[in-house]
Amino acid sequence: AGALEKYRKLDDGIGYEDLFYYVYGMLHSNDYRKAFSADLKKSMPRIPMVERSTDFWSFSTAGRDLADLHLRYEAIEPWPHLVATFGPYFDPDDPDAWRVEKMRYLKTVDPDTDRKVDDRTVVRVNGQIDVSGIPERAHDYILGSRSAIDWILNQYQVKTHKASGITNDPNDWALEHDNPRYIYDLLCSVVTVSMRTLDIIDDLPALDFS
Repeated sequence: AGALEKYRKLDDGIGYEDLFYYVYGMLHSNDYRKAFSADLKKSMPRIPMVERSTDFWSFSTAGRDLADLHLRYEAIEPWPHLVATFGPYFDPDDPDAWRVEKMRYLKTVDPDTDRKVDDRTVVRVNGQIDVSGIPERAHDYILGSRSAIDWILNQYQVKTHKASGITNDPNDWALEHDNPRYIYDLLCSVVTVSMRTLDIIDDLPALDFS
């Protein structure tokens, strides 16, 4: 209640929900993350209070939009500029056609080093599906230590735990929910989530902690 009363001095129309989304928006600010990067690794985040109601509402509105994106990420439309290329034996009605063992980026040659490197604009979903047209910018949306797209590639793969011998197969969940193309659709949606998140962050008000 104390925090809310402080913010209501900026605008008496501010409510608890508005304050929650303000915090969520602030936590995505590049200026905030840069200024408090060391603190965020070892303690609870401290949320600065802006001086103008217009800035409060900018952060709160952005936080609301970000939360909607991040909560509904599975239902977000795929990035419209993606191009799916299917192999000659691909049958969309066959659940196995969508099966994922381990997604990976295709390789390209770095002209500066003449070495093969990951082409992060193209993901090989399986032997019959490639998804291209992924913007390089999409990889700027980071979750922890990797991009959201990298996180999908890392998490949604068949893994066997060495000690127990137990195999974790994300395809099982997709089949149980009668959606064999779930992983493919998720990858395409997360590209949109990444791009829209970055656009919202770019529009946040500048913060000066000097």
